[in-house]
Formats: sequence, C-alpha cells, structure tokens
Amino acid sequence: MHHRIVTKVILALFVSLISLGTWFIFPTHPAYAVNNPELLPEEVTPVVDLANYLPDLQQESLIEDIESFEQETGWKLRVLTQYERSPGRAVINFWGLDDRSILLVADGKGGNLLAFSVGDDVYDLLPRTFWIELQTRFGNMYYVREHGENNAIVHTIDTVKNCLADGGCLVVPGLPKEQWILTLVTSVVGGVIFGLAALPRKEGQVFAWQWVLIISPLWGILFFAFGMGPVVSRTSEWLPLFRNIIGFALGALVAYFSPLLNQQSPSET
Repeated sequence: MHHRIVTKVILALFVSLISLGTWFIFPTHPAYAVNNPELLPEEVTPVVDLANYLPDLQQESLIEDIESFEQETGWKLRVLTQYERSPGRAVINFWGLDDRSILLVADGKGGNLLAFSVGDDVYDLLPRTFWIELQTRFGNMYYVREHGENNAIVHTIDTVKNCLADGGCLVVPGLPKEQWILTLVTSVVGGVIFGLAALPRKEGQVFAWQWVLIISPLWGILFFAFGMGPVVSRTSEWLPLFRNIIGFALGALVAYFSPLLNQQSPSET
C-alpha cells in the first residue's frame, strides 16, 4: 500500500513537471499583424524609441554599444519601444532582420514590458527557456517599477550581449533575491520530506533508510533540482549555496526529531 501511494505521488510530480515544461517550448515572437512604416524614422538606427522610454544620453550610449557589438560579432541587436501604435511588420524591412537578429520590443500596455523576436541562429547559443527567463526577470512590473523602463531595456541588452560574447547561456546569469528565496524554500521542504521519510517505523529502528531511498525522487528533486540547480547554474557565490544546504539540514532535523521528542516526553497527570 505504501509503495503504491509513493508511486502515485512521484507520478503526479513527474506529470506536473512535464506540464510546466510545455510553457517553455515556444519562442517569444511578438505579433506583427499591423504594418505602419510611417512610424519609423527616415534614418536607420538600431534603437527606435516611440514610447520615449530612453533619455537622450542613454539612448545615444545604447546605440553606440549595439553598433560596436554588431561590428565585432556580427550579431544584430535592435530595440523598439512602443505604446499606443506599433510599426508592426515594417520593422523587418527597416532593419533587415534575419537569422542572426534579435529584436527587443518594449511595450508598456501589457503585463510584461518585454518581448523578443529571435532569429533561428540565435537559439544555438541562447535557447527558448533563456528568453522566457530574461523576459520574466527584467520585464516584470516590480522590476520595471523599481528600475524604470529605460534601465530594464539596457540591462536586458547588456545581458544578451554578455551571453553572446561568452559563447552562449543556458540560463540568465545572476541570482535575484526573490529567486534565491524560492530555492531556499524548496530546499527546506525537501529537508522536511527527507526527515519524515527517515522516521523509524519498526521497533529498534533508528533511521528508516529504505523509506529515504523510496522517497528520494521527491526530496531529491526539491533539493537538488529546485534548490541547488538554479543557484550553481546562475552564480559562483558560495553563500546562497551554503544557506540552502543549511536550510535542507535544519528542515530534515526538525522533521526527524520533533515526533521522536513528542513520543519520548512523559505525559503528566
């Protein structure tokens, strides 16, 4: 009976992970249903700021960086900001977008500021999951509210440039505080499950290692995949990793010793 329950739990977790994974299989291409070339300037420039998100000096600096990066690497980065109206498909001919092009579209009307149109050659170095994480990190309303639309755009372009220069990235470098807290929580939960599985179930048994092994897919995914994986893949700092290990250990100890202490404490009448 216990083995059947454990099997169902593991199967349900696996199905949930597969379902979440389907969110990451589609590229983040903005729709180009409209075609308004009159909104674009006569002179070709890598940055078209229709929404006026970028101050003049910052825009000039961004243009210089993009042009210099294109000359050095051949990757074509382009930035379009819009709000009420969009040039739509007109940007394809305006910029000559191809398989080595990356278009960042900043639109303040939606729930997320950022969207991307990415050439096929780019996916060899920066996979689809990278773009979704990039959009989520720099385009969410809290980041934009704290740093401003202009800095969200610049930080995004800098991240893309650094990853392309380094030969590609599977994930977005850096570990935001919110993401680390999530990894800490999953580490602690994994430790609690580990501790509960280790509780003795037979007389004279001290540590139920068989149950620890049976439940290992559950606590292992929580601790290693969701607790340790995002940390080691995004930063080389040891402190977040150390804290997650301590969180796992404390969760395991509390879950293991609390029932034992309650059983051993004499009842007072």
